[in-house]
Amino acid sequence: MPSINPSREQLAVFTQQVEDAKPLLMLNLLLFRERAEYPADSQHSPCSGREAYARYSRIALNKVRSVGGEVQLMASAHAALIAPPGEQWDEMLLVRYPDKAAFLSMLSDSEYQQATVHRSAALLDSRLIATHPR
Repeated sequence: MPSINPSREQLAVFTQQVEDAKPLLMLNLLLFRERAEYPADSQHSPCSGREAYARYSRIALNKVRSVGGEVQLMASAHAALIAPPGEQWDEMLLVRYPDKAAFLSMLSDSEYQQATVHRSAALLDSRLIATHPR
């Protein structure tokens, strides 16, 4: 089943399980739609999933930086060597935040929230995995 946006329950578990005062690395696995799927009442021009994600990224990157974060790695995915049959990803991002509070403050930013319409339109599936560097 595709996973695009975190549910309230997932955010609650994240908030409980992720330590507060440690740097946070968020692993993003992205699978793009061929054509972006905006809501029917949307005024956004038609585009590919990658283009819609670029629209989201222009705003999201500024928000990541505004909370003290940075993109550490962005790479194209070519093959899933160890994965369930048929699982594939187009891109991988590794984004570093100073801590959990910085990440959550970005999520609560109204401009960021408005930009997520592009992310939702762009993605067929995704994963967002919180990690702490060792």
